[in-house]
Amino acid sequence: MAIPVLIAARILGVPTLLWEGNVVPGRSVRATARLASALAVSFAATCAALPSRRPCFVTGTPIRDVAAIDRVAARERLGIPPDARLVVVFGGSQAVRRLNDAVLGALPRLVEMVYVVHLAGDDGIPAAEAARAALPEGLRARYRPVAFLGEGLLDALAAADLVVGRAGSSTLAEIAAFGLPMIVVPYPYAGAHQRANAAELVDGGAARFVDDDAFDSAALLDAASILDDPTMHATMAAAARSLAKPAAADAVAELVLALAERRPLPSTEAVARIALGGAR
Repeated sequence: MAIPVLIAARILGVPTLLWEGNVVPGRSVRATARLASALAVSFAATCAALPSRRPCFVTGTPIRDVAAIDRVAARERLGIPPDARLVVVFGGSQAVRRLNDAVLGALPRLVEMVYVVHLAGDDGIPAAEAARAALPEGLRARYRPVAFLGEGLLDALAAADLVVGRAGSSTLAEIAAFGLPMIVVPYPYAGAHQRANAAELVDGGAARFVDDDAFDSAALLDAASILDDPTMHATMAAAARSLAKPAAADAVAELVLALAERRPLPSTEAVARIALGGAR
């Protein structure tokens, strides 16, 4: 749908901004990049992958505002004790069965180690609730399966100590904004673009990578053991925070306004500073 809009804008002389959230841009983005007035991307490597001489800015991925979400209050809302260790497992909208099977297989041992918030999706929730019911009564409160959380996902991330999930651009951006270590299990299809996204966090020291076909209950239990090593956990958390661009939405907005007002675009350094939450 973007191609006709960009063509029309180009003909009419209307400036446009094209944003791409994945490291490896899809075919439609590569095809339309030349039509845009400027480009905005989540990852620096994407600029080199786009066949365009248009200005390219690393803004990060626009996400919901997380600055005002208090960890203690989020834990209270979720019923997680202040001193408990919490693992959040979710697969977004794509192929959650692999993650669900790993959680259910590991569950009896997992809840002895940590509290778990598990986003199982509509299809996975009956089995997850049955698995919870089969736990010893004293451990059931340590496992919270839900189909989806919506806006409540931000509370879960604020309360979490470790996240296990896929590698969509928005997912990675929110996890980095909360400074969370991650076990990333990229969705293996759709051009495997999630693998490239995951590599950004893994190479930056904020995540561990597990192939989709290798992720099982043993892999999940091994992932949870990160919480037994405070030094490793703190190092990964610091790496995640260093990769975050919590004000990416402001950076993108600044570019849109500059184009709309027909004024010079800000420098790449200025956009990077805005994305980090700095002054314009």
